[in-house]
Amino acid sequence: MLTTLQTTYTDTRAADLAWALGRDRLPALAVLNLQLAGAKVELRLLGASHQVLLEEGEVLCSETVACMPGSSTPLPLGVAERWGDWEYEFAARVETLSRGSFAGRAQELLALVADHPNGLAGTFPGSPHAFTALLAQRHEGQVRWRTWHAYPQEGQLVATRTRVGVRMGAGAETPESVAVASL
Repeated sequence: MLTTLQTTYTDTRAADLAWALGRDRLPALAVLNLQLAGAKVELRLLGASHQVLLEEGEVLCSETVACMPGSSTPLPLGVAERWGDWEYEFAARVETLSRGSFAGRAQELLALVADHPNGLAGTFPGSPHAFTALLAQRHEGQVRWRTWHAYPQEGQLVATRTRVGVRMGAGAETPESVAVASL
């Protein structure tokens, strides 16, 4: 799903992004609710980037990557957390692209996410290449999502990858998978 977000573009630098785990639900400009083989996933576009809420059994997970005033946790390159048999893994990278490469990559990502049933993308007013996009899937008993945050004025694209689920080898059943080639 592709939408134009009705807000000003507030997180205008990749360096302003912060990461948080466990934050309460924040006001969203667009939401996509998914059921992925027993897991409830809520993809949320914020005026300052994204939030993903996951509920599966007794596990509740809230990931926020956004411009969060007062946050002391900058965007990490990687995070791994465990809760009993469950684990959370997060990774982020920042790509700096030339103007032409950036525009092409932005169009490619927006097309991928907009046409996918588990995808949500929002463009910000002022630039067709200023966007936040999220794509979720269920694979091998785990819920995974990818996000992209585009900063055309800097030529930077922030990509994140998250995986949440029962540790492999912890006796988890493997539910039906939803394949997403680029996840």
